[in-house]
Amino acid sequence: MEMNQTPTLDPTQTPGSSKRRWAVLIIILLIASYAFGYKSGNKGYVFQPTEFKIVNKENQPQTIDYDLLWDAIGVVEGKYFGAPLDQQKVLYGAIKGAVESTGDPYTTFFEPRALEDFQIALKGSFEGIGAEIGKRDGNLVIVAPLDDTPADRAGVLAGDIILKVDGEEAASWSVEEAVSKIRGPKGEPVVLNIYRDGRIAPFDVSIVRDKIEIKSVTWDFKEMEGKKIAVIRLSRFGEDTQALFDKAVNEVLTGGADGIVLDLRNNPGGYLNTAVILASNWISLGTNVVTEKHSEGEPTVYNSIGNNRLSGVKTVVLINGGSASASEILAGALQDYELATLVGEKSFGKGSVQELVDLKDGSAVKVTIAKWFTPKDREIDKEGLHPDVEVFLTEDDFHNNRDPQMDKALEIISN
Repeated sequence: MEMNQTPTLDPTQTPGSSKRRWAVLIIILLIASYAFGYKSGNKGYVFQPTEFKIVNKENQPQTIDYDLLWDAIGVVEGKYFGAPLDQQKVLYGAIKGAVESTGDPYTTFFEPRALEDFQIALKGSFEGIGAEIGKRDGNLVIVAPLDDTPADRAGVLAGDIILKVDGEEAASWSVEEAVSKIRGPKGEPVVLNIYRDGRIAPFDVSIVRDKIEIKSVTWDFKEMEGKKIAVIRLSRFGEDTQALFDKAVNEVLTGGADGIVLDLRNNPGGYLNTAVILASNWISLGTNVVTEKHSEGEPTVYNSIGNNRLSGVKTVVLINGGSASASEILAGALQDYELATLVGEKSFGKGSVQELVDLKDGSAVKVTIAKWFTPKDREIDKEGLHPDVEVFLTEDDFHNNRDPQMDKALEIISN
C-alpha cells in the first residue's frame, strides 16, 4: 500500500481468486455472527490477487527438517489404536498448529465451514447473544455487549471473563472455538459461567439466543442548563454508519445544537474506512487520522478527507473498556488534536490489523500484518486510550439505570 492514502467513499470489490487478498480486517475478534460482531475493515481499498511462496529469511534457522512432521504423522497412522486417521483433519490440525505458533490470538485458521459463518457475520444480521469477545491476558473476555441484545438484557458487562460455556471449561479455547460453542439458533439458551471483577465468586448467566440486527447510529437531543445537546450513539462502524452519521450531523447543524456527545462505549469497531471518514467531520483535509505500521517498509498514513464541518462544535466522546479498534482510532485522533474531551474509562486496546487470505480449498488464514498509532504516535494496541476525565460506571449504576458518564459529558457541554 502507498503512503498517505485518503480513503475512497464508495467500497470497491476485490478481484475473485482462490488466493485473493481480502480487505484488511480491523477486528477485535468480535465474532458478530454468533452475535458477536466481527467486522471487515478498510473495505474501500482494492487489493490485487497475490501469489504466496515460502522464502527463507536470513534471521531464520536454515536447519529445520520438516520431514519430522511427516515422521510424526506416520507414527500415529501406524501405531494408533482406533479408526484410521481422517487425513483432512490431520492437514487442518497441522495448519492450525503452525498458525497458532505465532502466539497471537488474532492470527488464526478458518476451516471452510467456519469461514462461511464468518462471511455471514460480516453482513450484520445474525443469530446469537449479541456480544463481542476477545482475548486479554489469555482469557476470553466480553469486549462489549451490543445495545438491546440478549447479552445486554441478561446483564453481561464489558470486561466479564468467560470461564465456561454450557458447563465446558473455556480457558484454553481460541475465540473461534468459543464462537462455535456460543452461537446457535434463535430461541435456544446458552449458559455462560462468568468471573466479574468485584464479585467474590464466578456466576452463571443464562442467555436465550435471538436474531441480532443492529442500527449502527442513533441520536437524539437533550436540554441542559439552557443548552441543546446532541447525543450520537455509535454501536459499530458498519456499512450503514456513514449515511446514518451524515443524517445525524445534518440535524445537529440545522437544529442549532450547542454541542455533541459522541457515545462510543461498547463499540467494538468495524470498517477502518468509516472511522477515517467520520473523523474527517472534525479534522481538516489532508491531516493524519491514523498511521498503520508494518514490521517492514514505510508506514501507511490515512488522512482526513476534510469537510471538518464539526470542528467548531464542542464535543465530548464517551469511551469505556468496550470501545475498541475503529472506536479507538476515531477517539484517539480527536483527543490528539484536542477537538474533543474523552470521558469515561480506559478503552480496550485493540490496535492490530488483520488480513484474511483465502486458501484454495475454501479455508482461510487470518494474520496480523500491522499495528495502528494515533496522530501523536501513541500505540493503540494493548495500551488503549485514557480518558481526559475518568468516570466509572458501576454494576449498581447499571442495575439502577444511572449513567454518571453521560451525566458528566452533558455537564461539560453545558458549562
